[in-house]
Amino acid sequence: MGGFGAEVAALLGDWRILVAIAVTALAGIMRGYSGFGTAVLLAPAYSVLWGPRIGVPVMLVMELFVSMQLLPKAFGQADRRVILPIGAAAVLCTPMGAFILITADQDLLRRFIGGFVLVFGLLLSSGWRYHGSRPLPLNVAVGGVAGLLKGATGISGPPVILYLLAGPEEARRHRANLILFFATIAVISVIPPALAGLIGWAVAAKLLLLLPVLLLCVPIGARLFHVIPDRWYRRLALVFLVATGAITLLA
Repeated sequence: MGGFGAEVAALLGDWRILVAIAVTALAGIMRGYSGFGTAVLLAPAYSVLWGPRIGVPVMLVMELFVSMQLLPKAFGQADRRVILPIGAAAVLCTPMGAFILITADQDLLRRFIGGFVLVFGLLLSSGWRYHGSRPLPLNVAVGGVAGLLKGATGISGPPVILYLLAGPEEARRHRANLILFFATIAVISVIPPALAGLIGWAVAAKLLLLLPVLLLCVPIGARLFHVIPDRWYRRLALVFLVATGAITLLA
């Protein structure tokens, strides 16, 4: 308990926790509104603040909790025929990606995460989408790439988001599809870092302070989904995505 208490005390005296709380609140609102946003904001931000080997496990555990929070309402609305094969392939490939998280140079990995988020934000802002069909082999391939990225960086969303947003579904179903995908992959993504010993007192202390912020802000975002026009939200979210990626890449 001494180790945990010391980590909490040190965190409370560190200015970085204030930045983390602000980014976490924004990520929670973004996730509740759109069905994504936790990883693409928190993985780069936490990696800058504490390094990927602490920042990514913190984000993964938080992602698990928030996925379970949103899943019950979204499960019936999602297109399970498309999402479950994507999720299954991602689950199988996540442990392979985790090997990169455990062994890669942390500065190089942090810059990769930043560059990846920056490119994703620019692609979304450009309006580019995949416009082809969704056959099973392609679903599996997209899921496999997402799983590798999830294990290595904590961020599985970009290939899946760009792939799914091209469909003709209404915003409610898009959101449900993303929530179901993230819930499918959330459990398996926590296991490799835990087995590698990356989830220790330093991670637990940050979870104690940040997880309540996220869980409180997700319902706020979910309510805003019925109030704020989608075009307003998209513009603001894209600004934060591009800014977060650029800061992580250049920091």
